[in-house]
Formats: sequence, C-alpha cells, structure tokens
Amino acid sequence: MPASPRQVVTALVTTVFGYSLMQTVVVPALGLLTRELHTTPAWSAWILSAFLLSSAVLTPLLGRLGDLYGKRRVMIGVLAAYAAGMTGAALAQDIAQLIAARVVQGAALAVVPLSMAVLREALPRERLASAMGLVSGIVGAGAGAGLVVGGLLADRLSWRYLFVLGALLALISLVMVARWTPRGARAAAGGLDVPGSLLLALSLVAVLLALTQGPSWGWGSAPVLGLFALGALLGAGLLALERRRTDALIDVAELTDRPMLATHLAALLFGAGSYFFYVAIPLFAQQRPGPDGAGLGASVTVAGLLMLPGMLAIIPAGMAVGRISQALGSRWPLAAGFAAMAAGSALVAVMHGAYWHYLVFYGLVGAGSGLVMGALPKLIADIVPPARTGTANGLNNIARTVGGVVGSQLAAAVIASGGAAAVPDSAFTALFWLAGGVAVLGVAISPYAVRALRTATA
Repeated sequence: MPASPRQVVTALVTTVFGYSLMQTVVVPALGLLTRELHTTPAWSAWILSAFLLSSAVLTPLLGRLGDLYGKRRVMIGVLAAYAAGMTGAALAQDIAQLIAARVVQGAALAVVPLSMAVLREALPRERLASAMGLVSGIVGAGAGAGLVVGGLLADRLSWRYLFVLGALLALISLVMVARWTPRGARAAAGGLDVPGSLLLALSLVAVLLALTQGPSWGWGSAPVLGLFALGALLGAGLLALERRRTDALIDVAELTDRPMLATHLAALLFGAGSYFFYVAIPLFAQQRPGPDGAGLGASVTVAGLLMLPGMLAIIPAGMAVGRISQALGSRWPLAAGFAAMAAGSALVAVMHGAYWHYLVFYGLVGAGSGLVMGALPKLIADIVPPARTGTANGLNNIARTVGGVVGSQLAAAVIASGGAAAVPDSAFTALFWLAGGVAVLGVAISPYAVRALRTATA
C-alpha cells in the first residue's frame, strides 16, 4: 500500500529535523571539546567549518543525483553516510578524527533540497506550499532546538552524547524514508556533470576557506586574497564550461534569470542575517554584565532557551506561506518575512538588556524567518521545471550556507573590534542593526524573485 501524504510529510519532517538539530548542537560544546580533546580554539573552530565546507560542496552534487536517479534512493544513501559520520564522531579520540567525521556529516544538508523535490512529486498542488513551509520551518526550529539540546547534553552528560543522539535520529529517519517515501520517477535526462561538480566544489572550498580563515590569517594576507582570487577564477571557468554542456549541473541561463538570481540572493541575505543572531544572542546571554551592562550571566542552557520562542515561531509562519501566497500573491510572504525580521532586529538593537526582550523581539524575527524559509522553495518550484527541483534547491541552500559563513565571520569581526576581554554593548548593538539592514535589503529584492508560472514546464 502506498504511503499517505501525511506519512510522507512525517518522514521528511523527521529527517530534516534530525539534520537541522545536529547543525547547531555542537555550538554550545565547542569550549568543552577544545578542553577534552586537548586542542586549540583554532582547530576546534574546524568542527563547524568542516561541516559547512562539506555541506556546500556535496549538496548540489547530491541534489543532481536525486534528480537523475531518484530522490528516495539518494536520501537513503545520505542518511546511511550521516549515521556513519555521527557514529565516528561519538567514537573520536582526537580532533582530527572528529573533524573527519564532521566532513562525512556534511552530506546531510542534501536532505533539505531532496525533501523539497520529494514533496513536489508526492503531494497534490493544493497541499504543496504548506508542506514546503512546514519542512522549511523545521530547518530553523531544529537549529534553535540544537542550541538548547547541545547545552543540556554538554552540561549534564558528555559531548559524545551529542553525536549518539545524531546517530539515533539518522537511523530513525532512514527507516521512515525507506518505508514511507515514494520511489518516484527518474525525472531528469542526461548524466552527472563530473567536471562541473569538481569545479563547483573547488571554487566553493576556496571561497569558504578564505572566509573561515580570514580572521586568523588576516583579511589582507596573501593566502586569503589568493584563495578569493582562486575561487573567482574557478567560478568563471565553471560558468564557461556549463554554457557548453547539455547536462550541466548549473543551468547558467536559469542562474542568471532575474527571479532565480533574486531568490538565491535572498537566501544569501537570510543566511547572513540569521548568523548575526546565532553568534550575538548566546554570547550576550552568557557574558557576565560588565561596566556598561552588556551581558546577562546566564548558563549555556538558558542562553539557548532565549532563542527557543523565536525558533518555534518559524514553524507556523512557514506553514502560512501557502495561504498568504494564494490570498495576496507569491511575492508577499518573502517581503513580509524580511520586514518582520527587520522590525524585530531594530527592536532588539534598541532594547536587549533583559530576558523578555529576546523572548518577544526575537520571536518576531523567528516569525519572519519562517516566512522567508517557507517562501524560498515555493518560489523555486514556481520558477524551475520538476526535473531540476533538487538541483535548484541545492544551489539555494548553498547560497544560504555561504551567507551563514559571511554572517558568522562579520559577527566575529565586530565582536573582536571591541578590543576588550568583555564584549562591549556597542558591539552587540551594531550586530543587531546589521541584521536589520540585511533584512531591509531582503525586502528590497523580494519583488524581483517572482514571475508567472511557466505552464510549459510546470
């Protein structure tokens, strides 16, 4: 008996939640991991960086494999690799083994675009927008829950249980996907673009490596500038190659099309704005109040709980995207989401010295985030044919990942500019205003991310 739409959505929500939870669950434990593995902060930072780099490199390739050979088959393989990476991390004896395991875990970002592609194949059109909004909202909610769960497990048990939990969630997801996700049909013609995949991977590694190492190596240093130049050169070579291929990983005409370009730019801005808060709120909450009152002196767990209402607000907001689009038009969920993020950021910038400020104002940011996250896959489904759904969503997730790296590094630079042992209040205020400015840019580009459906390919 084929699975019901409810079972399909349940399997995909569980899968995406498991990935998004583990995306941030290690953040509260970075200091503990530095001590327990007898390493340095520079090396422990690679616990996050290796995951981001691997995700950016593997996601478009796995999305294309899903379009070519079936989303269900590729998702099962990704989840098996993810469970193996989590098991390796739980058993790691040194920082090198842990970083290697995180590289394997990076493949799991592909479950997000693959899930969107499965939904487009398996659900009736009238249920598609709300289901995409729910799955997108789970990405943000899981990331927020990871900050709380990571703090609790690190405080109460051991850092190894972070990855034991991840392995269990991966195995549960694998079983649910295998039982309830339809096999679907091979929708895309052609083969795998190996040269294009290799060039994309190398260009992304060069750019993201420059971004992650810029603060420690120096932004004007020869290695960082050389990596940026190499990334640009490889990117230009990639575009030249893809224009000539019939089975290109990246459809250059599609990528430079105004609605698609605006959609990817919106994802980049959203990733950057989100990470301003991911860095600033836990740091402000855990810092003991200094002479200027910057800090709340909270525990790791309480710092994560401050973000939880905002993360929970993502889910209902994402599910509302379909109804808003039907009532007002496709452009409004994205614009309204960025507007809510801008308003919440401004309120936090003005008032952030009490717990309730974050519970209320960041809740507004979370609701806006849910609208943005739900709108992006809906807009992509309106722009691209079904045969490229996985690939296009994969590229959109890369844009958001790159935005997250840019946002985290800008946040680190602003914090470091304080030049004191305790981060001054002015640095936190600047970060919240930056988040608001990025959201305003998102509002400005939202009208360009929409065009009428292409009925010939829908």
